[in-house]
Amino acid sequence: MFDRLDDQLRIHRAALGALTYRQELLASNIANADTPHFKARDIDFKGALESALTGRRTGNPGLASTSSRHLLQGAAPSFAAAARFRTEFQPSIDGNTVNMDIERSAFAENALRLEAALTFIRGEFKDLQLVLSQ
Repeated sequence: MFDRLDDQLRIHRAALGALTYRQELLASNIANADTPHFKARDIDFKGALESALTGRRTGNPGLASTSSRHLLQGAAPSFAAAARFRTEFQPSIDGNTVNMDIERSAFAENALRLEAALTFIRGEFKDLQLVLSQ
């Protein structure tokens, strides 16, 4: 029973992981807009999601455990390997490649995708609750 539920929610879990990692990258880009020589980074969402779903893992593992009692040891895919430097459109004199217009629009778009993913998950659980109540 739990295997089927896990399979059903696997794509949503992978999408949420990739979207939250992308949100962290975009927030880092915005926070470092005035840092000299900072290079803006972004994630290829489609590639990161495909690699998470197929089980390919590159880069550092997503979780580090210090105890054998930790849950989900190594179960979270690492999206850090999918992060790439953003294409420079007009770098500043100090070498910073953050374009605030691009970062803000990407941040807003990613926030909408996160909300949509959470709405889909809520719908899955409502459907499951409906099935279990009958």
